[in-house]
Amino acid sequence: MELKPLIGLSGRRLPVETIPMFDYPALHGEEVDVHMSEYPKALQKAGAIPVQLTRNTDPTQIMKRLDGLVMTGGADPDPELYGESPHPQLGPIERGRDDWELALIRAALAARLPMLCVCRGAQLLNIALGGTLVQHLNEAEVHQRVDHPRLDRCHTVRVSPGSMAEKIYGGDVPTNSLHHQAVGRAGEGVVVTGTAEDGVVEAFEISGRPEVFAVQWHPEMLSDQVDPAFVWLVNEASNR
Repeated sequence: MELKPLIGLSGRRLPVETIPMFDYPALHGEEVDVHMSEYPKALQKAGAIPVQLTRNTDPTQIMKRLDGLVMTGGADPDPELYGESPHPQLGPIERGRDDWELALIRAALAARLPMLCVCRGAQLLNIALGGTLVQHLNEAEVHQRVDHPRLDRCHTVRVSPGSMAEKIYGGDVPTNSLHHQAVGRAGEGVVVTGTAEDGVVEAFEISGRPEVFAVQWHPEMLSDQVDPAFVWLVNEASNR
């Protein structure tokens, strides 16, 4: 039997007090690792074995064991990472997660590991390559549709002809939207290949690195079928 590719997933680590069902005095000071389940579900549907990574994972060592990596969504990255002061609308940051996930991204790039970066993951990839973020979109309500069902495809991403985005999706992509930040100045080698109607960056790739793809929306939430981005990642991981 052919082995399925092993694909790692980043995640959060939160104080136990933030989880109501665990908020007992005896547990105060403990932490909880949190992973959104739709990522491993999407990977399983696409034919991979998902592995939820913890903060105790050594980034360089784990790249020797994995066949692919998904950098997941979550909190706003610390603007100090790209030399800016916090915007008044900046959400709570998780600097420990930022540092660990940037190390994962850099280790994956060094190992040329197939990698899909989603929402916050895409933003961190741009930061890792020397880019910046728009800390708060002027019309954030157009993109931060957190009060709508996650299956709501509220806008269309226009993809560049001949791009990886077009090859993966076959054309423009109706997507959901759960973000108020986006790529600002593109990092080294970043090629923007998908934008929203208002010009906000929604997809990008890296010149000369066909094993890396980044999207600002949440493909793991969108379909009962296998999303093309996860099919692409599993194929890349299998070929590796």
